[in-house]
Order: sequence, then structure tokens, then C-alpha cells
Amino acid sequence: MYYAAGAPPFFRVRGLRRPGPGRTVADMGFLIVLLVLLPQAAVTPAPVAIEVEARALQPGELVVLDISTTSPADGVTVRAFDRAVPVARRDPNRWQAFLGIDLDVAPGRYAVQVEVAHGEARDRATQALDVVAKAFRTRQLTVDNAFVNPPAAVQKRIADEAAELSRIWRDSAPEPLWRGPFVRPVPQKANSAFGSRSIFNGQPRNPHGGADFLSPAGTPVKAPGGGRVVLARDLYYTGNSVVIDHGMGLVSLFAHLSAIDVEPGQTVSAGQVVGQVGATGRVTGAHLHWTLRADGARIDPLSLLAVLGAR
Repeated sequence: MYYAAGAPPFFRVRGLRRPGPGRTVADMGFLIVLLVLLPQAAVTPAPVAIEVEARALQPGELVVLDISTTSPADGVTVRAFDRAVPVARRDPNRWQAFLGIDLDVAPGRYAVQVEVAHGEARDRATQALDVVAKAFRTRQLTVDNAFVNPPAAVQKRIADEAAELSRIWRDSAPEPLWRGPFVRPVPQKANSAFGSRSIFNGQPRNPHGGADFLSPAGTPVKAPGGGRVVLARDLYYTGNSVVIDHGMGLVSLFAHLSAIDVEPGQTVSAGQVVGQVGATGRVTGAHLHWTLRADGARIDPLSLLAVLGAR
């Protein structure tokens, strides 16, 4: 059966008429009992309910879906934006999914489709997401021309690193690798440059895919949440970089570090130091750049802190 998320089943009773010849007090008693019970039936919860939490429903935002079932389920699947969304069981009747609204998602109404398995039976629900437009500013930057028009000698390196990062975004662990709320990686203020249309040396390039923190060189960089280090080395554009897979499609990259304090394969916890702020790679000065992906979607890390950070 199909239910709109949170909507109760519709009940209709037919045949209730004024008592005529032959009707008894018992008949009337039955009618009264039925009428008393109707309001209770009308609020019977649907087998699937969906709650949505997000800072905003705009490109670059993280959306948390809390899915509740009236009875323990064997499994839950979620689809949105034409892709499967990672889902984790929180308790026998509650599941959670993390959905990223990518920078390229156009404004409009999108359907989140949820299917709950009970053996061979299926319950389904649909939740509408109304994505609204967001205006991003343009920034003009001047950097070493080798980071705008790289020489032929480094083209293969750049392509190989891009392919490796694409694989990392795609191959996140299916289960959550963190516990508790996410934390800020540095104490300094973020300039919320996520999504800015970037013009380097007068030439348009890809939108800024992370948040920059105005931190001085040498500031310790802490893991925002638990996870597994999947990359820790120098990359052409992002310099000394650390990538942490938090699981469930959530992956963090910290760029431009002056020092790296972890190794690939290492497990880290929230607040553990993974490196130090620096000015390596394509930069105009020392700062921390934090990229976050949610199942491959480009997400503002500040949206993660807004919905999954300490309250």
C-alpha cells in the first residue's frame, strides 16, 4: 500500500440512517459505539513516517531524514535525485538517511521515495522536498599561474588525483563510522565562501566546493567526527591534504595543510588532531579549506555542523 508520509489512512462508514421500524436499542448502541471509535481510527499512524531536518532546502545543503515505522522492519531503502541514499538503522523502528543537495540541483520540487520491507510485504511513502534557489557570490583571486593553466608535465598527475578523489567520494563505508555530534575542526570563523563562483587570474573556474576558515598557520586541525583516514598526502591543487571517511556517504577533505599528523588506514575520533593549517597548493595565504561530500554531492560543511553538530 502507498501512504503519503505522516498521513493517516482514510476511513469511510456507510449505511448510517435514522432508526426505522424494527431497529432496536442494541442497534442504536452499536451505532453509538462505532461513531465513538471513528475519531480513534482516523488518527491511526501510517506505517511509514518521514521527518526532515535541514538548515535550508537549497543547493549545497545537507538534509537528514528520520524514518519511523510502526513495526520493526527488515530493511529500508531511500531514493532521491535519481540515486540511492545511504540508510542506517538507529533502533528497531527508526532509520536515518543523509541526503546532499548538490550545487547543480535546480530549484523545484523533488520526491524522496522510501520503501520499507517487512518480509515479502512493502510499505512505501513519499516526501516532497521544495528546493529553492540560492545566490552565490563571485570571488576574484590571483594565484601562481601554474595553478590556473597547469603545464603539460603535471596534467596526468592532476587527472589521476581527480579520479582517485571521485572513487573516494563514491566508496564511503555503508555504515556510520562516527559517534556523537560533529565538531568544528578549528576555532576560527569560517568565511562561508562555499559555492562562490571563482575567477582565478581573470579566468572562470569551478565553484568553490568547500568552506574556508580564517586560521593562522600552525593551528591544529581536528577531525570533525569519527572515521577512517583514506588519504593523507600532497595533492596538486589542495596541497597537503587529509581525507576522512565518516561513513554513510559523508567524507571530509582538509586542504592546504603545513603538516599531516595521520596516515591512511588510521581510525580517528572527533576532536583528534589530523594536521596543521598551512598555505600549500593553490592558495593566496594560510587558511583551512574543508570540503564535504554527502554521497558525492557537494555540501557546505557548515550545514553539517548546523544539523549534526553539538547543540
